Amino acid sequence: MTNPTIRELLSYRLHRVANLLSRGAELRYRREFGVSLWEWRTVALLGGAAEHQSLNDLARAAGMDKSQMSRVVAGLTKKKIVVRETDENDGRGIRLSLTRAGKNLYQKLIGAAAERNDVFLGCLTVKERRALEAIMAKLAQEARGFIQKEKGAR
Repeated sequence: MTNPTIRELLSYRLHRVANLLSRGAELRYRREFGVSLWEWRTVALLGGAAEHQSLNDLARAAGMDKSQMSRVVAGLTKKKIVVRETDENDGRGIRLSLTRAGKNLYQKLIGAAAERNDVFLGCLTVKERRALEAIMAKLAQEARGFIQKEKGAR
């Protein structure tokens, strides 16, 4: 058996599809709402949270490093979409939440995201959707196991 090319690797193919989905989202969100993809994700994570978020928790949830998230939050704070407050329990900690304008933006963004989601899922049959969900869960579980195995190999 010959080694596959990078274009044949599952991780590469999934990454390409994810990038296509993200690129389409970014074009729409920038055009309609004036936000980048990272800003959209940050607003969505804050808007969907039950309480204030720390910068570290937000960065982890978005899959970004802390310095990158800090820059995104700074831009959203300047736009008056996010408010930064000092954490009463940790004087060095920062609590982040949406302003009223941020909450309004969140509602519009999540509505647009739901529309896009419906379009993409709409091209699949019910059986294909169920299969996709099961496959994604199985791949995620396998990936988490692989990460743990690699961490143990250090």
